[in-house]
Amino acid sequence: MSSLPQEALQMLGEALVNNIPFNRHIGLKYQTVSEEQCIITFDMKPELVGNYIQGILHGGVISSAMDMVGGIMAAVGILHSNPATHLDELKKKIAKLSTIDLRVDFLRPGRGNTFFAKAELLRAGKRVAVVRTELVNEDDVQIAVATGTFMVG
Repeated sequence: MSSLPQEALQMLGEALVNNIPFNRHIGLKYQTVSEEQCIITFDMKPELVGNYIQGILHGGVISSAMDMVGGIMAAVGILHSNPATHLDELKKKIAKLSTIDLRVDFLRPGRGNTFFAKAELLRAGKRVAVVRTELVNEDDVQIAVATGTFMVG
């Protein structure tokens, strides 16, 4: 990939995480984004428990975090595919960004205090981007992996 301005990547990551009310509700926080990887974090809290007997993270929260981090990486693919595009045109493309498919494999129970959703771009085409994501806890224990397909054009 060619070099994209880090400021543009950071603004994109922060905007997509912070401007969606549901993301704020479950506590997603932007951490970092580059052309190679995006990371968002969130902390465990009682409202996110899916199995109250074991006190583990709800699968829907896991899926939501992985969908969000994957969407950010798909947006990075849009930026990369259109580096010279006018800002208004870029906003229109990002506004159309949507998940086509997200396949999540739950590997272990969601135990931990802090979780990290990480994504890498596998392919960015004119209409579709494919992203690989994972969710780990603060001990770097892998909880879930996913492959997402996103509409980008």
